[in-house]
Amino acid sequence: MPYVSNHGVRIHYKVMGDGPPLVLQHGFYGSWEEWIEFGYTEALMQKYHLIMLDARGHGDSDKPHEPEAYTLQNMTADVVAVLDDLHIDKSHYLGYSMGGWIGYGMAKYAPARLHALLIGGAQPYGRDLRGGRAILANGIEAWVTFVNSWGDPYSVEALARIRKNDIQALLAALHDRPDISEIVPSMRMPCLLYAGDADDEAPVIERCASEMPHGTFVCLPGLNHLQVNQRGRVVTPHILKFLASV
Repeated sequence: MPYVSNHGVRIHYKVMGDGPPLVLQHGFYGSWEEWIEFGYTEALMQKYHLIMLDARGHGDSDKPHEPEAYTLQNMTADVVAVLDDLHIDKSHYLGYSMGGWIGYGMAKYAPARLHALLIGGAQPYGRDLRGGRAILANGIEAWVTFVNSWGDPYSVEALARIRKNDIQALLAALHDRPDISEIVPSMRMPCLLYAGDADDEAPVIERCASEMPHGTFVCLPGLNHLQVNQRGRVVTPHILKFLASV
């Protein structure tokens, strides 16, 4: 399993497929394996060289317990370290939820490493995450109950992966997100933003796309925040269409 060290924090990643490079960054409490389970890799690996990271605090990457380890700049630097390890100067980037937040970090701290930016279920205007921290503070089973009732029911294998999370690392990573929307007018790379229409953040995400120089917004009907991530076969046609256009 390939690893790269970013200032002493080991980041695990997995590569798959052939073609132009495409980074895939999962959301909070996930891992690279969900891209397979939710049906993304099957469609995308036919045309793209997929680079799937375990974000710090997740999967097989290191799991610091200090909140300062999870700054947006540090999590962006993890992506850059993986690209450097693979000798890739520029890549497309796809991230969902927390992975989308890291995508905005790429636009802020490493825009020269991006060809195109695809972000699902995330916006740059700031977000209060105290509700999530309150649930997680009750233990991993409370979190499992919450997420398994929110979207489509998880598989037995996916639930086992969620239970393997380090709860102290997750709590450290789940800090409030600051407003970094000052970067939006300068995001000149092609950008695709998408969200389900049952996601409370959808109107704000649509607004963000309208403020980008080259932003496109796709709304997925009938799906909430978690369901969009779980419906790769619904999302990937939009991804492939957009990437073909850029």
